[in-house]
Amino acid sequence: MIPRLLRALVLGVTAGAAALAQSPDQIRAAVGRLGDFDFAVRLEASRLLRRATPEITVPELLQAARGHEDTYVQFRAAVLLYGFGDAQASAFFQEALDLDNDRVRAAAYDYFEHAPDPKLVPKLLAALDLEVSEFARPALVRALAAHDADVAVQARLVSDIARGEGYFRGAVIEALGDFTAAYAVAALIPIAAEPGPLQDDALLALGKIGDERALATLATVQLAASPPLQPIVSATRCLLDIDCADHLSYVIEALEGSAQVAPGERQQILRNAATGLAALAMRGQRNALDALVDAGILAGDRGRAPIALALGTVALRNPAVVIGMLSERKDLKPTLLLLRDAFDMLDEDLAEERFYVQIRDRYRTSAVASRDQEIAEQLIQFLEF
Repeated sequence: MIPRLLRALVLGVTAGAAALAQSPDQIRAAVGRLGDFDFAVRLEASRLLRRATPEITVPELLQAARGHEDTYVQFRAAVLLYGFGDAQASAFFQEALDLDNDRVRAAAYDYFEHAPDPKLVPKLLAALDLEVSEFARPALVRALAAHDADVAVQARLVSDIARGEGYFRGAVIEALGDFTAAYAVAALIPIAAEPGPLQDDALLALGKIGDERALATLATVQLAASPPLQPIVSATRCLLDIDCADHLSYVIEALEGSAQVAPGERQQILRNAATGLAALAMRGQRNALDALVDAGILAGDRGRAPIALALGTVALRNPAVVIGMLSERKDLKPTLLLLRDAFDMLDEDLAEERFYVQIRDRYRTSAVASRDQEIAEQLIQFLEF
């Protein structure tokens, strides 16, 4: 059981947090420490600000996010502002779409992916002509995909499948799959049909979309697929509900058989198997999620990283799935350590803050001393929120 002090920290009712909440100067100083060179100092500053009184903290975070001299402090202030759920936060993120700080813009795009506002479509479309930041453009693409009831958005996303750098094209393809963009199937099929760096992305996107038009292409690809591509093909067939149990078993076996081996072809099989299982886990395949965790706990250093990243992607894209899984795991500590490794590697601060908010809310709504509350406590401890 986690100490009582940690329980108090969850809700911000320790004497230290209460004292901080009464002092604007201390809040301002904590905001400044968000950019400290020492990670431990930055971590503690974030913890204190999360637990401080909103009436004092939100104005300070807003001021810092808009114009602090340290651009990283601007970004971290924007991220922490999200957690307060204040109406001013929504207004700020709309304002942030025009700020120079690319990380803050990325946070704003992420915000509107999860809080779509059709009135912003013209601004988001215009931004796509100018946004070249590796931080911001993928987030912008996902924000647009969340607004794809607009035919102008559909047309632009489909055209961007074949335009620009491969990294950005991959972000478009992934977003189209995640938002089940049936309008993009015809454009995705040729990419899925031919070997290339985006073939695996296109296959999984077609599986997520679930359109039968992909079946003929998938059958052809399966006959010629190289061993590293086979886990992606099987995951795609499972997403399309074609002999899912058999294909899921194959992907799990591919993961387990590659997690302990030397680099080379088997390493690519491992990455693709982990990616395929993550896609299935996000769609509710609990066996896929458990397989990721089981293999990640047992894997050596070389195999652990891609599995942890896949698990982290599930956690950030579908937090409820992972939080629900944790309530049933008996090996909670090693599972949380694997998840912590994922969060350490991922660079998605706002998504991680959203995960924290769900944990915090789960703690507050759970019965006192229940297992759900205990798991929330341990998540906050292990993930260093």
